[in-house]
Amino acid sequence: MREDEAVTSATDPRPRPADGAGNGPGAGATTPVRLIATDLDGTLLRDDKSVSPRTVAALAAAEAAGIEVFFVTGRPARWMDVVSAHVHGHGLAICANGAAVVDLHAGGELIEVRPLERADARATVAALRAAVPGSSFAVELTTGIHYEPAYPPFQFDPAAGIASAEELLHEEVPGSGDPVIKLLVHHPSLAPDDFLDLARATVGELGSVTRSSPTALLEISGPGVSKASTLARCCAERGIAPEEVVAFGDMPNDIEMLAWAGRSYAMGNAHPAVLAVATGRTSPNEEDGVAAVIEQILAEHRQ
Repeated sequence: MREDEAVTSATDPRPRPADGAGNGPGAGATTPVRLIATDLDGTLLRDDKSVSPRTVAALAAAEAAGIEVFFVTGRPARWMDVVSAHVHGHGLAICANGAAVVDLHAGGELIEVRPLERADARATVAALRAAVPGSSFAVELTTGIHYEPAYPPFQFDPAAGIASAEELLHEEVPGSGDPVIKLLVHHPSLAPDDFLDLARATVGELGSVTRSSPTALLEISGPGVSKASTLARCCAERGIAPEEVVAFGDMPNDIEMLAWAGRSYAMGNAHPAVLAVATGRTSPNEEDGVAAVIEQILAEHRQ
């Protein structure tokens, strides 16, 4: 199927080679689903950031059938109001690409934080300044975001402080500052995927580099931190195996999660690298692709 062809089925299969971890062709198709993990922007949410009535009904039906639903997003906790009304049962969400587990029933309280150590963050900034001139930085802390003068301003964060990344990451006493959730790095002219490749080669083992924006905006978390690694921890705590998980996503920050889950769906509007790794493809976010698959899963449960 070409990139521009419409998706008419919730289960356009795109099997990947078997890898010995339950991720072969059709993996998980007959295994009962216990957990649904879904990205938000470009995936569950419409482009206007709303949750469609069909999707609301599908999420509620999944919970009623005993299937847990986890929102797994690059968004910080303070931007979760778009879905907080649709969290059932446990009330937990995985935010900031796996760096934070949040209780949305408790107003966005942080349950777990997997920070980027400040020394690594400072070294990352120095390396990228040298390797990619023109980069500008923002620092996402557990208490909010702050950014450099050259960084595109956050319209939804008027209280953000403005200073150099070095100043924002400085601590008078080591360990006294708020934990760093992630760094954000913007470049005004590089192609997004080229910027991602260059940054990964530059940052190396200092952090995990990904992107979820259509622009040249990268997100850097602590080493080993990803949506997949935090979701795996949450599932292990519940005794849920990868083959019992269905995941949805559309951008490079979803790739590890889609590869980890037993069944995974790339949205019809997904990045090509996401289409390559997912076991299936569903309709675009504007056409309620997540809801379409959930409805099919619930039909499987009734059989």
